[in-house]
Amino acid sequence: MSMPKEPAKSLQPGLYVTATPIGNLADITYRAVNVLNCVDLILCEDTRVSAKLLSHYEISTNCIAYHDHNGARVRPQVVEKLKSGAAIALISDAGTPLISDPGFKLVREAADLGINILSVPGPSSPIAALSIAGLPSDRFLFLGFLPAKTHARRQVLSEVSGINSTLVFLETGPRLIKMLRDVLDVLGPRRGVVAREMTKLYEEVSRGTIDQLIERFGEVARVKGEIVVIVEPPAEKAFTADEIDSLITEHLHSTSLKEAVAHVAEITGVARRKIYTRALSLSGAQEK
Repeated sequence: MSMPKEPAKSLQPGLYVTATPIGNLADITYRAVNVLNCVDLILCEDTRVSAKLLSHYEISTNCIAYHDHNGARVRPQVVEKLKSGAAIALISDAGTPLISDPGFKLVREAADLGINILSVPGPSSPIAALSIAGLPSDRFLFLGFLPAKTHARRQVLSEVSGINSTLVFLETGPRLIKMLRDVLDVLGPRRGVVAREMTKLYEEVSRGTIDQLIERFGEVARVKGEIVVIVEPPAEKAFTADEIDSLITEHLHSTSLKEAVAHVAEITGVARRKIYTRALSLSGAQEK
């Protein structure tokens, strides 16, 4: 399948951070195909993986490998080309570059040098999974891959256990059950979603409590594919009047009335108007 190719001169010089499909090859934008056709060079995480996509859209632009193992050697050459006015696209094996994929150091160096950096947005497995998870999506924290070792993994989970956000992780099949067990032990019995092989032929989205997900995947001899794990925020704590007063008093000692009200309202979930009224009363009592 091919798309219209515009003249290369239609692209301004710079680094084009370009998203590619996470599974279904049709999930690519017209703009991304045009950019990949027209740039002077494509940086691929793995040229063999990207060859399938580029061949499908009849893109013949020269490609070189750019990844964590060769970045220190290749990056200076790429930067020199960018400084000379080249248009270069950065892609990963799938999805949006830099989202648990290589590219951060190149983008940072290009930004420091004032090189033009353009986003060509598109698919991203964490966002795709979050959009169909059925869990709160107005506030979320993406944590990528947790550490492979149990102690380190549990430490990270402990650090985020109290954050009032939906948590989004990436995981591999062989580590999924161990990871879910640690989630249950550290975060407690929350609801979660395991999204496997997003947009691919065997896409599977499993929803339930964490212990239900452990039971579901514990019966599978070998879990395959790329996986996104999503965990709901902690249950809201009901604060007593005394606890709210204590929080207000504590914050009034170190911040302004306005900041104290904002902080306590965020912590407790109580309306700012009510916190403000109580804070006025408490601050007046302290002044007497």
